[in-house]
Amino acid sequence: MTTAPVIQGWCPGALRPMASGDGLVVRVRPVGGRLTPDQAAGIAALATAHGNGLIDLSARANVQLRGVTAESHAPLIEGLRALGLIDADAAVEARRNIVVTPFWAEGDGTQDMARALIAALAAPDAPDLPGKFGYALDTGPRPVLRDTAADIRIERCGGRFVVRAEGCDLGREVAAGDVAAAVIDLGRWFVGAGGVSGGRGRMAALIRRGILPPEDWRRVRAPEGAMPAPRPGLVAEGALVGFEFGQMQAETLAALGATGALRITPWRMVLIEGARALPGLPGLITDPADPLLRVIACTGAPGCVQAHAPTRPLARALAPHLPQGAILHVAGCAKGCALPGAAPLTLTATPGGFHLIRDGAAADPPARAGLSPEILIADPGLLTAPQTEKTT
Repeated sequence: MTTAPVIQGWCPGALRPMASGDGLVVRVRPVGGRLTPDQAAGIAALATAHGNGLIDLSARANVQLRGVTAESHAPLIEGLRALGLIDADAAVEARRNIVVTPFWAEGDGTQDMARALIAALAAPDAPDLPGKFGYALDTGPRPVLRDTAADIRIERCGGRFVVRAEGCDLGREVAAGDVAAAVIDLGRWFVGAGGVSGGRGRMAALIRRGILPPEDWRRVRAPEGAMPAPRPGLVAEGALVGFEFGQMQAETLAALGATGALRITPWRMVLIEGARALPGLPGLITDPADPLLRVIACTGAPGCVQAHAPTRPLARALAPHLPQGAILHVAGCAKGCALPGAAPLTLTATPGGFHLIRDGAAADPPARAGLSPEILIADPGLLTAPQTEKTT
């Protein structure tokens, strides 16, 4: 037996939060993917004063405050507005789904392009795109956001940039100053080509239907040499640190902000700008071999009202038993919010136990069904063992 989850069709924001089992989820979208030390300290203080003190990092490089109430939401918004983190209105906020590579360098044009794109998306004539339609500003030395969900990608190609539709390896080469206008043009084409239905739609789905952008959008191939998702450690831009399931206490964010500006990544890690040593703060993952980096899990029950079971205790217990290089996604329901795409191993909670999906997403057909947490913890080998009989 399965119970279909409620598909909202939009992502939470600050001005339009989403109800969860532990209160409202308020998503803060850092401008250019970066928080100043004052902003980090301010968010931490607001999370404690108006929420439950828990802060999540999302797969779209956003910061989520949990446990906010209907009464505390308004003063929280005023505090965020004072920090320069609130858009003009909820419609403008919903359009600003921009993931910025953390591997940008001062003066390389990335932050200028981010600001220009934010302004273009806020303009009155910006295309009316679905709530989950997003942009990857992947303009570091090499692309690193290929596995991050996006509908329009901007990638560096020498001294110029390629703007392309997700699902299409070809795009248009433009100068840095023309990136924002090109993105808006491609968004308008998407709407005109029938990419939106009932307020929803994704670029890759339109491309799979065989509807391709015009020829002038298919002249330059996407840059090669994409990088895999990084691990915690020192990089040229600073220090990357991770968190168990991408969640931290408010005081951890405040302590990190005290060490420097923070770049929020889509891998549920934070890059501390300019740091030349890994911080020794509690609650951080700094070891690139930590088994917890192999598991992805949503909030689960009871924190999410749609989840059929707790997820993180199971993920934590199974992490040390995963084969090297394997990734396990434990989903509280078939929406698979923590990882919308496919994973080598996925466990999806249902009213009748966990479904095991191999090389698929949370809603895909299972290889095994009806697995209890107790069975999985007692015999983690079930995750990778060939199925010899039906498990109930």
